[in-house]
Formats: sequence, C-alpha cells, structure tokens
Amino acid sequence: MKLVVGLGNPGEKYARVRHNLGFMVLDQLASGWEENKKIKSLIFKKDQLIFAKPQTYMNNSGLAVKLLTTYYKLQPTNLIIIHDDLDLMLGKIKVRMGGAAAGHHGVESIISALGTDQFTRVRLGIGNQKSHSGEHHRVHFEAEKFVLEPFEPSELPQVKHMIKQAVDMIMSEKLL
Repeated sequence: MKLVVGLGNPGEKYARVRHNLGFMVLDQLASGWEENKKIKSLIFKKDQLIFAKPQTYMNNSGLAVKLLTTYYKLQPTNLIIIHDDLDLMLGKIKVRMGGAAAGHHGVESIISALGTDQFTRVRLGIGNQKSHSGEHHRVHFEAEKFVLEPFEPSELPQVKHMIKQAVDMIMSEKLL
C-alpha cells in the first residue's frame, strides 16, 4: 500500500495559489474526497493507493502525515509527498528519495514529525524570473507572499501541462 499526499492549504482562499500545487495534482487523480477529522485529512482510496490532502495548513503538514502513516500502519518509504518547489523553474519536475527540505516548511514539518527524510518527493517547480533573480541579484523578494499568489494567466498552460505530467508520473509503475 502507498500513501500519496499532496501538500497545500485548506480552504477556498488558497485553492488556486502556487503553494497548493500538491492539492491540484491530487484533484486530477481523485474525486469524492471524504473528510477524516481523526487524521486531519481529506482521503480517497483506490486499490492499493491512499490519496490524502492534509487539512492542517502547509507549515503543519507533518502532524497530518504522522497521523496518516500511524493510522494506516505505513513506513515512510511507502509515502509519496507532492509539493511546490520555488527553487525549480515553473514546469520542472524532480523526483527524489530523501534529502533536506530546502526551506520548504511543509516538508520540514514532515521530516520533523516522522523523524526521517526517507520518503519520496515529487517536486513541482513554481519559480520564475522574479523569484530567481532576487536570489542572484540581491533584489528584494518575499517568498512567503509569492507562494500564496495565484499563477499568472500566462503561466496556466504550463501549470496544466506540469499537473498532467505529475499525474502520469505518479500513476506510473516505477514511482508506485
């Protein structure tokens, strides 16, 4: 059994912001979500897969993920986390097992709650010239504000394509 968790913030206010890319991918993979207050998540089960959208807000994702892995008796190695990544340019996708959180507070929370970094991450790029130029040219850039903004209309075709690629990747035999 595998647990696939998309990271985001609950509520309509955040539904279309960059930080909710994990939720957006899961919404393409599943429908008919059921709320489970005990594990603080929206859940959808399909065959040997459990899809979950934590309802704890991004920076406290570890609480829900710990509850999920305990409830379903799963090891972190059976966990796939899907999240936005400011360090990757928009449209880029990287998959890796383990490693540091690289400043992503949701991933930091999960590593802290599980006591390990040994889970798979599907990192979805949300960066653009604005976000990357600040890092290299000492231009003032507020990452916290940027990730809570909706995608620009010109970015939406790339976002849609990236979500489709992520869905295909997640459902492929090699990732599961």
